[in-house]
Amino acid sequence: MRATSTSRADWDQLPVIHAHAAGSDIGSAEIWVAAPPPDDPQPVRQFDTYTPDLHALADWLAQCQITTVAMESTGVYWIPLFEVLEARGFQVAVVNARHLQHVTGRKSDWQDCQWIQRLHTFGLLNDSFHPAAAIRVLRTYLRQRAMLLEQRAAHIQHMQKALQQMNVQLTQVLSDITGKSGLAILRAIVAGERNPQVLAQLREERCEKSASEIAQALTGNYRTEHLFSLQQALTLYDCYTEQVRVCDGEIEKQFQILKPERDAPLPPLARNDKRDSHSKNAPAYDARGLLYELVGVDLVAISGLNALTVQTMLSEVGTDMRKFPSEKHFCSWLSLAPHNDISGGKVLRSRVPKTNQRAGQAFRRTAQSLSRKQDGFGEYYRRQRARLGPQQTIVATAHKLARVFYHMLKEHTAFKPLTQEEYARQVRVREIANLKKKAARLGFTLAEASA
Repeated sequence: MRATSTSRADWDQLPVIHAHAAGSDIGSAEIWVAAPPPDDPQPVRQFDTYTPDLHALADWLAQCQITTVAMESTGVYWIPLFEVLEARGFQVAVVNARHLQHVTGRKSDWQDCQWIQRLHTFGLLNDSFHPAAAIRVLRTYLRQRAMLLEQRAAHIQHMQKALQQMNVQLTQVLSDITGKSGLAILRAIVAGERNPQVLAQLREERCEKSASEIAQALTGNYRTEHLFSLQQALTLYDCYTEQVRVCDGEIEKQFQILKPERDAPLPPLARNDKRDSHSKNAPAYDARGLLYELVGVDLVAISGLNALTVQTMLSEVGTDMRKFPSEKHFCSWLSLAPHNDISGGKVLRSRVPKTNQRAGQAFRRTAQSLSRKQDGFGEYYRRQRARLGPQQTIVATAHKLARVFYHMLKEHTAFKPLTQEEYARQVRVREIANLKKKAARLGFTLAEASA
């Protein structure tokens, strides 16, 4: 429908939510800002993206008596301006670009920033969730650590490829070539050792394969070019491992900064409920103890969760659950709740939105690991899998884990594990109650059979 003067005048009928609002369209080289005060002859201005220009932008907004600024979350270009404005005391709303990109007739930066400013003035834009500033620092370190581990994994594959090209079948006799036995053998090969009997003696005593079998696997064709590839891959693996160690030191320091002050000391942390996995990706610091000191409750005690997963979740969602009014809001933000399209009182479509949200993906991975867990969560997973299939079961179990996580973090209550027997009893009670309701609806009375 063509816009008319009447439709344009309808804007004046809307209540003003943010009287001193500005809108910003951010690019890689320039920033357009609309902050129209009554007496400014130039209400729309263009700034460069250098740091002095960002401070000049903040000064101009302060002169215009702006209190809140809305901007699109495009790439990472918004982060420097967000940090400058937040440090200057402005209320900054980062808006999902999907909510603004389908507006016709506003494809220039000059028009786009004015459109954002107008929508923000009338409160028509939803601010994206951001944890506290100190949690965002921790999140940056943890994302950097995850990136280092991901890039280190590529060099493990390079080592495996070099070994295969030399027909050194180390991967057949060792489950992990970067374990103690594997790294000792690889370092000896790079140092010049070729005798398979000598290399096999470097195995750990707990290794499942015998020395003779490992020696047979290490008899290969050691060519110079493949040994060079193996040496470089091993050097890069060691380099990334060292950087992960340095990153762990910074993460531990940030945990000490986040350590809250309490009037009463916390009870001792019980650690006998989780077995140490001895994972090479595990943090070098006492992550479980630091997380317990931070939030006052042991979230690692939840079935399937470990310290590495919990610290990733907390760095993404923060520690203040008051920003999520209920568990439904929390699960919806994690994209673990179905999105229903309703028209005329009927549900037209029901689907779980696809997302790469890190906390939601962490809950999904945890749910998938519960398939063989011998407790209430594992029994729930297997029961739902038989009814819904694997994909929907992962989301349903992750949703259940997220609700437990939310209540423990909000109410500071300890985790109460549910056994298989207790879960089976609860299922039986629900089934009997449903049968009684159905029988009453059909005019029958449900009676328990005699022994």
